[in-house]
Formats: sequence, C-alpha cells, structure tokens
Amino acid sequence: MKKIAVFLIAIITVSCCKNEQKITENVNIDLEKEAIKMELDTWHKNAAEANFEAYFSAMTSNGIFIGTDASENWKTPEFKDFSKPYFDKGKAWDFTPVDRNIYIDTNGKIAWFDELLDTWMGVCRGSGVLKKIDDSWKIEHYVLSLTTPNDNVQDIIKINKKHDSIFLKRYKK
Repeated sequence: MKKIAVFLIAIITVSCCKNEQKITENVNIDLEKEAIKMELDTWHKNAAEANFEAYFSAMTSNGIFIGTDASENWKTPEFKDFSKPYFDKGKAWDFTPVDRNIYIDTNGKIAWFDELLDTWMGVCRGSGVLKKIDDSWKIEHYVLSLTTPNDNVQDIIKINKKHDSIFLKRYKK
C-alpha cells in the first residue's frame, strides 16, 4: 500500500510540475519584460512631453496612483483631474528610469516592478503592478516614493512630525 501511495504522489507531483512548465512555456518572459519596459518608458516620456491622453491610456480605468504625499491615493479619474493642469502647461513631470526590475507571474497576465528614477525631487522609487489586457500591458497600480538615506531618517521624521500628526488625526478617531 505504501508503494502505491508513493507512486501516486510521484505521478501527481510530476503532473503538477509539467502543468506549471506548460504555463511558463507559453509566455516568453524576455519578450514580455521588454514590452513592459517599453510601456513604462513611454509612460514616463508621455508625462515629460505632456501627452495627456497617451499617458492615461497606459493605465487601467480603475488603476491607482499613489504619490509622495500621504494624501495622494488616486483612482485613475481622480488622478486625471489632479494632473490635467500640469499637462495643460506643456510639461507634467520628467521621471527618467535609471534602474528597473520586472517580474511576471507564471500565467503571463500580471507583472510587478520596481524602479529608481532621476527626478526633479532627486532619486525617487516607483513600483507598481501591470495587468495584461488583450495584448497590451496596462498599469493597474503605481506608487511613487521619495528615497531617504538611512542616515537622514531622523531629520525627515523631524520635518514631517507636525504634518504627520495632523494627517494621522483623521485615522485615529
């Protein structure tokens, strides 16, 4: 009986592994990563060149953009409203990627990334999630954050203390 159980477990394990291989074999990871890289680079370029429609067409209609301020957690329509005046001036923001890591799920439908950006604020970090819709990658979630050297954290805490305490009062009721 033990031999039969071990044999069945071995067959199930091999079967599961083969199914997982089939999923990843259907996805050319390198091509998908290149498509994502191009999508993100174009997205950043469209902001720098104030291409409003092109910039927002890269995001899903129910996407989220989280900015550097704790209050900045926008769904795509709200982010469009916030951003429109900047784009109307002819230049929104200019973020140039200097390093990026891209990861793709085994189904090839969800990807996530992190990137370091050269910006007017200095080095920032962007991270996000993309979803493959039809044959295109769309940004579903993006987080922009300032980087802070560990040696300067105490200084930043002092700078933010008053604003953070006012902001947090909303959540501690």
